[in-house]
Amino acid sequence: MSRRTPALALPPWLAHALRAQRGPVPWSAVVRGALAAGPLLIAADAAGRISLGVVAAIAAMLAGINDRPGSRRVSVRRIGFPALAGAAGLGAGTYAGAHLGAVVLTLVLTVLGLFAGSLSAVGPVASGAATQVLVAAAIGAGMPLPDPGWQRVLAFLAGAGWLLALRLALPTPGPLTGDFRADFRLDFRFDGERAAVAGVYDAVAALLDATGTEHAVARRAALTAALDQAQDAFAGPRLRRYASSSAERRLHAQYAAALPLAEAATALAWAGEPLPRRASEGPRRLAAAVRAGAHTGPLPAPARSAPGLRALDDALLHAAVAFDRGRGGDLPTRRRSPGSVLRTVLGAGGREYGLRVGLCFGAGAAVAQALHHAQWYGPHQHWYWLPATAVFLVKPDLGPLASRVLCRAAGTVLGALVFTALAAVLPRPEGLVALVAVAGALIPVATRHFAAQTAVVTVLVLALVMVGGEPQASAGRIGETLLACAIVLVVGHLPMPGRGGAGVRARLTAAGDAGHAYLAHVLSQSDDRARRWALRREAYRTLAEARAAIALAAAELPALARHSEGADEVAATLERLADTTTACAVHLDDTGRLTPRHLERLAELRDELTERRTRAGVRLPELPLAG
Repeated sequence: MSRRTPALALPPWLAHALRAQRGPVPWSAVVRGALAAGPLLIAADAAGRISLGVVAAIAAMLAGINDRPGSRRVSVRRIGFPALAGAAGLGAGTYAGAHLGAVVLTLVLTVLGLFAGSLSAVGPVASGAATQVLVAAAIGAGMPLPDPGWQRVLAFLAGAGWLLALRLALPTPGPLTGDFRADFRLDFRFDGERAAVAGVYDAVAALLDATGTEHAVARRAALTAALDQAQDAFAGPRLRRYASSSAERRLHAQYAAALPLAEAATALAWAGEPLPRRASEGPRRLAAAVRAGAHTGPLPAPARSAPGLRALDDALLHAAVAFDRGRGGDLPTRRRSPGSVLRTVLGAGGREYGLRVGLCFGAGAAVAQALHHAQWYGPHQHWYWLPATAVFLVKPDLGPLASRVLCRAAGTVLGALVFTALAAVLPRPEGLVALVAVAGALIPVATRHFAAQTAVVTVLVLALVMVGGEPQASAGRIGETLLACAIVLVVGHLPMPGRGGAGVRARLTAAGDAGHAYLAHVLSQSDDRARRWALRREAYRTLAEARAAIALAAAELPALARHSEGADEVAATLERLADTTTACAVHLDDTGRLTPRHLERLAELRDELTERRTRAGVRLPELPLAG
């Protein structure tokens, strides 16, 4: 009998480069992408201001990259804030490029990179804003245009504002029910919130089904992700403090009703006893009611033989009342004080990341200007590509460093070759404008893989600059991209002041602080349930962020991956602590005291955490334990 040869395991950085996200095609985003840059170019050409049209189209492209699934309210922050930052960067870059010499300009861009990189540590929206301010500054300084700087800034804002207006105004056809008319009946303005809330109830049902099996841990992580998405869906900017329509108030109530259900399901998963199928029927019917905008109807009641099951039954009854009345209190929100934001920016993680971004951006600008003055890579007058590419490459949001470099190089070569072939046969400018529209439509699909996104963006940008009058420069773009890859690879592996892996340890520290606050509140037996659920959300959310940072660091090349050794074990212990804290909260609600099993588990986790945090070099607070 022959033995099967084991498959060759790919190194993590290469496996990540070959991995792509999956999911349904976001047709609404595809439509918005097609209607973004193309019409802007047509309007600018008709007005005889094609150069401003190119700037507006670039802004629409950058906004399209930030046009991710979610609610309309959160899209204002996700698209609007980076667009404002990009406009400021474009203005600053235009002024600096016109009035400063090469050496001083490089120093200014380097300092801007240091600041923007440190700011990126705050969160995804801040990271998107930092990216756009640097890319736009490079474009402003390295893309000479005949228009005054203030007109270019207004064109940039108009382009991003156009895509944001499309995001807010256009309905999402059949996002939930598949019925376009039903979406209007349900008020399509809140389709993102409906999808997110229904996803929470589905995740609760899936966790209940997996209780007592090996899938419970993964399902609990999926529930955390669903709750994070729902929390974000309601967290965008608003003109009024409270919900202004009955549809929004109903969704608020439905989300608030999901929090005790999630708590009960987590406690049952911690207990580890398999549950009957009917236990998950109630959350599934609630999910269907959210999608249909209907009442819940009768809900199957689970057995009340254990504290977790009694909590689940009470949560279902509370949800049925909340669904019928459509009124909910204040939702748990994630508020960060200016002091905490400043500490994040100036902390070890922010300093390390800011230093790498500043060095990459400054080195890219210096090399680009030197090659531009030497006319090494062609006769064109634009040198923004190299520093702008370095900005995207140094961003850890897009994957491990080696994976980003490989995907960027492959995507740029593919995009440049495709554009060269198309530019040879397409009529000008009509064919190039059509190509811009097609590429814009492909961006929402291409974001699933960095190489595909790079290829599409390369085609789009090359078409834009050719519409603006620049000659075909595919070969130069390939050369500049490879230079940017080399710069980022070198800077990314340079030793920095302090210990490496500061970003991962900062995430773990935040998760430990949040878990400590959650446990202390539960053990105090406070009656403030809203505060408890808010602390629970923060504990699990910071854990999810730490897990993502650890997974990213582990997929780096060994020289960088070694800095995060031991972090995964600390995160796993913190997750078990959060689950145990949730089980303690549910049991205290039911009986007013903890069992020896709860106390023993808390003591074990305290000892385990003490040992692992020392090994990983992570600062964590001492756990408060019940007597």
